[in-house]
Amino acid sequence: MNNTPLQLIIISGRSGSGKSTALNQLEDEGYYCIDNLPASLLPSLVERTSNSAFASFEGTAVSIDARNAWQDLANFKVIMESLPQSVETGVLYLDAQDTTLIKRFSETRRKHPLSSDTLPLADAIVQERELLEPIASAATLVLDTSAMNIYELRDAIKQRLLPGNSGSMSILIQSFGFKQGLPADADLVFDVRMLPNPHWVRELRLKNGLEEPVKEFLEAQPMTDELYDDICNYLDTWLPRYSQSNRSYMTVAVGCTGGQHRSVYLANRLFQRYQEQFPGIHVRHRELQ
Repeated sequence: MNNTPLQLIIISGRSGSGKSTALNQLEDEGYYCIDNLPASLLPSLVERTSNSAFASFEGTAVSIDARNAWQDLANFKVIMESLPQSVETGVLYLDAQDTTLIKRFSETRRKHPLSSDTLPLADAIVQERELLEPIASAATLVLDTSAMNIYELRDAIKQRLLPGNSGSMSILIQSFGFKQGLPADADLVFDVRMLPNPHWVRELRLKNGLEEPVKEFLEAQPMTDELYDDICNYLDTWLPRYSQSNRSYMTVAVGCTGGQHRSVYLANRLFQRYQEQFPGIHVRHRELQ
């Protein structure tokens, strides 16, 4: 019997970003799940699932997408404010780069829910972002799935949305390459491109920042420790304050040019430093996936 307050997770995002995968993962974790719920029915759903018949579930998870009435999407904030304060709510917003979404629809040959003879796929994807903006702006966690496969997304849901560390902030340290764009879910971004680049050392070019030769090269550069210490000084000061403000999720992004060497090395070093202080911390190397 689950006597904790009702847990409500709302999943939204643009078509092709992985909403079905996220909802399936939550169902596997013991949540009562509903796909494509009209947003206006959220208060009724909360009232219904608050009774003892649903006590065996970990919580309730619903998917709300652009097939909703536009009035309901526009009033999403008002609808959320109408829910009882006793309900613990979280809003997960999934997204991906436009080119990635177009490629996914092309590969699966699925029809976008907003596309038509008069609205091409690319335009439908842009329009969908505009329709879902009220939900995106209310999100407690945003995940960019552009570089994720199904298994990585399921792992991200378990690690970020269900960290299993009650009362602790879930932190993701993520390396990335500026050539591939900023991660959409980044809260803090550290640019480490001023460090000497192992890419220009022939014997290091095909290695990455997790391998000893690259680590030895970077650790021999005086600037590396100086930059690392400065980043740590910032995080030492502000991560505890983010946690104390009841923030549930934090993504610290570390970027270099290609996301193979410098950012990978520093992201991994930061993860090792903070994993004892923050039990809900994870590391991900976007360009190594």
